[in-house]
Amino acid sequence: MQATHFWNQLHLRRTKIILLLLSFLGLGLDAHAQGLFGMTSTSGSDDKVISYGFFLAPHTSTYQIRYSEQYFNFNLAAGPNDQIYSIYPKYTPGFSLGFTGILRFHDQVNLMFTPKIAFYEYRVDFNYVNLNPNPAPTPVPGGSGNTTGNTNSDPAASNLGYRTEELVNEATIVELPLLFKYRSQRFNNTRMYFIGGGSYQFRTKSQDEANLDPIVTSGRDFTIEAGMGFEVYFKFFKFAPEIRFSHGLNNLYIPEKNDPQFRDVISSIRRKGITLYLNFQ
Repeated sequence: MQATHFWNQLHLRRTKIILLLLSFLGLGLDAHAQGLFGMTSTSGSDDKVISYGFFLAPHTSTYQIRYSEQYFNFNLAAGPNDQIYSIYPKYTPGFSLGFTGILRFHDQVNLMFTPKIAFYEYRVDFNYVNLNPNPAPTPVPGGSGNTTGNTNSDPAASNLGYRTEELVNEATIVELPLLFKYRSQRFNNTRMYFIGGGSYQFRTKSQDEANLDPIVTSGRDFTIEAGMGFEVYFKFFKFAPEIRFSHGLNNLYIPEKNDPQFRDVISSIRRKGITLYLNFQ
């Protein structure tokens, strides 16, 4: 009886051997993933009625400025020598940090309280136009009706000069957001979520100190906030990057406390910002 060669035996069973090796490889990768992300370990945070965390949050913010009716009545010919022709608020970076308290209503619905302290800087460019009328014609001595200088006496034909002045407000603000969070069902190590709600904010310095700012504003505000993010499960904690947009509801502008040079051309100032939250739970 002819003996079967060893390599021929492997050839006959190669399909089974390949499937077995792939199975071992898959189990190894799965174990590695569980060790890296902790698929079965969430530190119990998803099952607790109340859980906690903290976050770091870089942001960029600006003023939303609305012109007054007086600004639109701007008249070069009849106005003063130095008038505002545009106001340009600029987005400026800042930083905040705080804590997170989570009340679990359902696996997919949570109520979040996220008090934080934030450091803001608001930069605004005021662009001015200078009206310099041409000098009136000057008679030439001994001449008959001859004049020197530009004989065009129309103020609208004046030479215009422009300048820009940047004003900077700095503020440290305590924010108390109350937010609803809706999460998708967990898929492996991640789940998406949407978040929205409102926030009460107050400035740490007094109004008397704020009256010395280049642009005087009030210190209390309410904002609406909305954003989205995703949770990533690691072995001993959960990490959730999130982007959130906020918009102030109160008119913060106090015209009577501001510089008369620009006081009457502004009707309202509101805050708005974009924040990247790095949540750890």
